[in-house]
Amino acid sequence: MKKEVILKNTKIKIIFGDITEIPVDAIVNPVNTKLKLDFGLSKLIRQKCSDLIQKECDKFVPIEVGSSVISSSFKLKTCKYIIHSATTDTDFKTNQEYIRLATRNVLKIAEKKNIKSISFPALCSATRKFSYEHIAKIMVEEITRYILENKETKIREILFVLKDKKTYKIFSELIPEHIGYINRKIGVYPIPTVDIIINVKTKNKSGIVLIERKNPPYGWAIPGGFVEYNESLETTALRESEEETGLKIKNLKQFHTYSEPGRDPRFHTITTVFIAEADKLPKASSDAKRVAVATKEEIFSDKYPLVFDHKKILQDYFDYIESK
Repeated sequence: MKKEVILKNTKIKIIFGDITEIPVDAIVNPVNTKLKLDFGLSKLIRQKCSDLIQKECDKFVPIEVGSSVISSSFKLKTCKYIIHSATTDTDFKTNQEYIRLATRNVLKIAEKKNIKSISFPALCSATRKFSYEHIAKIMVEEITRYILENKETKIREILFVLKDKKTYKIFSELIPEHIGYINRKIGVYPIPTVDIIINVKTKNKSGIVLIERKNPPYGWAIPGGFVEYNESLETTALRESEEETGLKIKNLKQFHTYSEPGRDPRFHTITTVFIAEADKLPKASSDAKRVAVATKEEIFSDKYPLVFDHKKILQDYFDYIESK
């Protein structure tokens, strides 16, 4: 069973099967920074390649989380190379940025070796820290970004090879859908977005509205989203506020624009930040998993880990308020 999507000149396939039995130039082996091939997929690869692969890996130890090294496939005849990607440290802790880095660095090392076809498993799935839905979206975002930013890439086939039917079903449904979503949002140009700093004041609660995101990057953020065609920045701010928090905001005014290319890990966005007010408590909806009304102290604590550059945005906002 397999599904296929074509992105530029690269085929992206989702396949149900054993990654060690699908013919490609290279397969990806998720490991920790000590490169010990003694459990899960690593153990299977070691058994099929011979113990020589462990001896070769030992020469690279230790490597940084998110980085990759490449070895021969030895006795495994279905591929030429194994790319060992450190998705966790020795404590098996991981996060979404490690998954992004691991995916990106695998593609970079494959490019250097003129690898034209490569198979990925579900990275970090053995840690049980992320759902398969989260892993699929993060990986495909990095792969899509790489292909779009590297027009001359020699990589012609990228396979997701999943060993059980449940994981295959999740990846085969989410990946084509998410690539379609990204293609609708991204080209070779920066994407306009808005973010809204909403001050809530009620009898019992006051603070800044934060949302917990349902989609990557996962974490907390101020409400916001993409500017749709034929829509003004102000209209987008009003729409996104209501869609994500249920709030009809008032006293909307522009605060500042943020355009650093790396501010969004998925693609280059330019956001116009607005300030607004509300006199009711928010309710989570649309892309918001949960909502909160946070004080300045809570925002800069570890209670609400902020994504994008939203901590800087909020720091700039509080500095602005205090300067007045």
